[in-house]
Amino acid sequence: MPSYQPWCHGNITRSKAEDLLSKAARDGSFLIRDSESIQGAYALCVLYQNCVYTYRILPNEDKKLSVQASEGVPIRFFSMLPELVEAYYSPNMGLVTHLQYPVQREEEVDEEPESNNLPPQLPPRNFLANDVKDSDPKSSDQACKSLSDTYLMRLQHMDLSAVPEEHQLAIQEYFRTLICMDAEQVQNGYPHLPGLKKLTLTICKNLNSEISRILPALEVFHRALDQQLSPGIGHFPKQMSADSGQSVSFRLEQLTKLLYSIEDKAKSSMFESVGYEGGHRKSLIPVVTFEVKQESLGISTKMFLKVDVESGKLYFKKSKDGPEDKYFVHNKILQLVKSQKMHVKLVIVVETEKEKILRKEFAFDDTKKREGFCQLLQQMKNKHSEKPEPDMITVFVGTWNMGNAGPPNNINTWFQCKGQGKTRDDTADHIPHDFYVIGTQEDPLGEREWADTVKGVLRNITNISFKQVAIHTLWNIRIVVLAKPEHENRISHIFSDSVKTGIANTLGNKGAVGVSFMFNGTSFGFVNSHLTSGSEKKLRRNQNYTNILRFLNLGDKKLNPFDITHQFTHLFWLGDLNYRVEFPSTEAEYIVTKIKQQQYQELLNKDQLSMERNDGKVFLHFDEEEITFAPTYRFERDTREKYAYTKAKTTGTKYNLPSWCDRVLRKSYPLVHVVCQAYGCTNDIMTSDHSPVFASFEVGVASQYVSKQDPNSAPQGGIQIMNCVATLLTKSKTKFFIEYHSSCLEKTVKTSEGENMEHSDGSIKVRFGSQVELTPIISDPEYLLDQHILICVKSTDCDESYGEGCVALRAAQFCYTEFQITLTHHGEKTGTLTGGIQLKTSEGKPTEKLYDFIKVERDDTVTSKGKGGDLNKFSVTQALDISNPSYMGVSFQRGNVIDKGWSYSMPPKTLPVAGQGSKESKKGGYDVGTRSPTGKSLNPMGESENPSEMFDNPLYGSMGKSHGRGKDQDHQQWDHLTPPDGDSKPPPVPTPRNRSFTCSETKPQLPTLITSHASTHKKPVVPSRSEGGMAHNRPPLPSKSRPGVPELQTPKPRDYRDSSELPIKQRPPARPGQPQPHKDMPPEVPKMGRSVK
Repeated sequence: MPSYQPWCHGNITRSKAEDLLSKAARDGSFLIRDSESIQGAYALCVLYQNCVYTYRILPNEDKKLSVQASEGVPIRFFSMLPELVEAYYSPNMGLVTHLQYPVQREEEVDEEPESNNLPPQLPPRNFLANDVKDSDPKSSDQACKSLSDTYLMRLQHMDLSAVPEEHQLAIQEYFRTLICMDAEQVQNGYPHLPGLKKLTLTICKNLNSEISRILPALEVFHRALDQQLSPGIGHFPKQMSADSGQSVSFRLEQLTKLLYSIEDKAKSSMFESVGYEGGHRKSLIPVVTFEVKQESLGISTKMFLKVDVESGKLYFKKSKDGPEDKYFVHNKILQLVKSQKMHVKLVIVVETEKEKILRKEFAFDDTKKREGFCQLLQQMKNKHSEKPEPDMITVFVGTWNMGNAGPPNNINTWFQCKGQGKTRDDTADHIPHDFYVIGTQEDPLGEREWADTVKGVLRNITNISFKQVAIHTLWNIRIVVLAKPEHENRISHIFSDSVKTGIANTLGNKGAVGVSFMFNGTSFGFVNSHLTSGSEKKLRRNQNYTNILRFLNLGDKKLNPFDITHQFTHLFWLGDLNYRVEFPSTEAEYIVTKIKQQQYQELLNKDQLSMERNDGKVFLHFDEEEITFAPTYRFERDTREKYAYTKAKTTGTKYNLPSWCDRVLRKSYPLVHVVCQAYGCTNDIMTSDHSPVFASFEVGVASQYVSKQDPNSAPQGGIQIMNCVATLLTKSKTKFFIEYHSSCLEKTVKTSEGENMEHSDGSIKVRFGSQVELTPIISDPEYLLDQHILICVKSTDCDESYGEGCVALRAAQFCYTEFQITLTHHGEKTGTLTGGIQLKTSEGKPTEKLYDFIKVERDDTVTSKGKGGDLNKFSVTQALDISNPSYMGVSFQRGNVIDKGWSYSMPPKTLPVAGQGSKESKKGGYDVGTRSPTGKSLNPMGESENPSEMFDNPLYGSMGKSHGRGKDQDHQQWDHLTPPDGDSKPPPVPTPRNRSFTCSETKPQLPTLITSHASTHKKPVVPSRSEGGMAHNRPPLPSKSRPGVPELQTPKPRDYRDSSELPIKQRPPARPGQPQPHKDMPPEVPKMGRSVK
């Protein structure tokens, strides 16, 4: 497209085009942009009566352009866009109005080059031949002369004593004359650089002949090591030793690859011969002993807990050197329950040989010790698990701006998450992560050198030789992904890509590199970015972020309507984002003083990234763990005691105030498990002016599921989506439809056109009345509950996306569920979508997940009366799971979390109350039920009339004898989202489900502090539903889960997935015909689900 035309806007976004036309505010204003749905096509956008009309301009096979206008108007073809635009200035061409006023293109202010940040091996940017390509011959000659003079001057300041004289003369000759010839070749479109080739051949003359001499011997040796061939059999391949005109650099690369291949094959052969499986050493986690205290009758007793991960045993000892006769094997350790109130307290639930359940309560020295113990126990459970595939892994994410300097000899602390902030305990040093993702900026090393360095560090720490999944480099921006060897066959669909955001978006000194892959049934994406520097260039950084979102090409190509924030189950974004602390430069010393006092909050309040996120301008719906470490930039090198916040420049003194430039953020699908275990920076790596930043995450993953049921006899599953209403922030005058994408569907499903309800204030409401039935490829609940449906609202005129979102099928695990999601496009909020979803699965039980092993409890009930006695003899504190703050909306020492982008209403079954939420658990604005993403019970209490008579733990099922309803059952209600609108049109009634299990689910609610109110009733009470909290167009519950309707079926033992709901402070008026609440209960107002902002 000709860039000099005023109406030509290139690849601006649809929303940006609408903004520009709205500012023009004249009928007939127009512009042309690139199409977002078809490569090589354009979109003609015209303003008429304050609405934007979009017409596609499509090329045909002969590359002739035509406009898709009104029917009945003859199609005309044009060779060039200016010709097309000229023609459509005439009326009656099929447009809503003829073109009149071209909207001018906004001028972008390009980033100024920073010479100190450029790779040292490259010449100054203003001397590059490409930069003067379109200039006149005189300026080109001047640039070549400047380039030649620059290099000759550098050469004069170098020590050439070790360089042979003939080589010195050859280099000088190249810089004096040949470099200008090469520049001229490039300018004329020939990138072969004959001058450089002549120089390398001169210098490498002896090397070239030496390569030809040694290659045959290496090839024979390599051939002998090849395990795939039988001795003496096979045709000897063509040797690469003969000089067939390849460059010396190519032959050296081949030689290097051959040497590395020989080394790898020899190691593999040796390891196999001596019995090392898989060619890597076995990881050995040493035995760790923890000193703890145990309370008994008010007396504190010292105890020792010895954890032997390799043998799968936990020892309870009264003295450090005492007998080891009292221990529990891994499968008898049922659950760890953390205290939320006292961060050093932990309850260990174990099963004795006589099948009694003991609850042992201990206090650790500090929180880090408790976390280290929990991680070791979780590693033990995972190591000795009988499951063929993991359901939880850990991921290390590190970012470091190396400042164009090589790393020091020891960088262990970075990978061990040691230093400042949220760090790991020493006892967890030898626990390896499943994946290590390392992002570097201003990295001076080669790919192989850096990868080998990282692998060596990890081998020393973990005793494992990690496998390289991917490595990608853009100039000095690099990402490396390493995995445990046993995961090699679980990883597939590996993609990598890069985006340049440097000067004019053409230079790679700034930009991003990314890697994506599938781990069994879970998709991962990682982005390492280096954004524009300078405190005043915040808006440029925001634009960098948007460009990376739009143009980084990763993941499933079928998901083209979605940007990378929607394509992956888990997306991690790391790097030197360069957002600064927005203080005046005169406050530099004040900032340093605050840092020394470790008073970071005032500085974080002025952190540009946090402020931009709060305004919804970047990283919408991303999470970041709380920052509890000092700013990582800008240090004086070789010390971490002093910030070098001033820099002398020819234009004056430049200030680089201490800032949190280096960050790690994450975004995951709804209702998946992800917990940040560490987030901080190192203290002892000082070669750069940045400190390395580390983060580690516990992540839930889905297996590559294979159904055990006969596909011919298994009942067909179904996903029903209904009552969808979209509110779109657009002035476009068009019709819309919805596309549903998911890996659990055989193909993409499209709805019919929606009905546009109203159009005002730059927004439009669209009702999609028809119910959509999606057919999953597998109907087993074990598979379906881990799946998500990606939703895309598209226009019928240009097939372009007006907003994308995601719905978790787990939300509809038990009954019809309403959802409300924020729609986004290219990182911007574009509207909301409300609707309902119902799931029908085949018979089956979802299995227990490893991340259900650790729970969090509250501490306001009666504690143990005896030292580790039988559980039936005392009352138990009640557990509240906050193990996954990402999906629960909970905060447990969590950081900057803005709007989650989704909420669900989940009607509970008639289950007992487990506990109440704490203040801390309400930060995200949700009621947090006692369950994990899998929907398993997190309450160790039973469901009998006396809660202390049974301990019901998801890891081993029901232990009690009575299965009556809980006495606090009458505290429940059904939370509802705000109705989409006041329309009284009744929605379709959800059909009954063929389900074999029932359970309650977490309920979104307003952030209100809630209190438990005990009831004296001993018999089951049917919960009432609030009329005030329901609109007339709400569908009834499916018959099986409808409150107040008795189910005529034989009583059976309670399923281990049954859970309980939080008690609520107030109660709505009961519906007619339903049991009234207890007279002592206070009245309750209806609650509404949290709407997405």
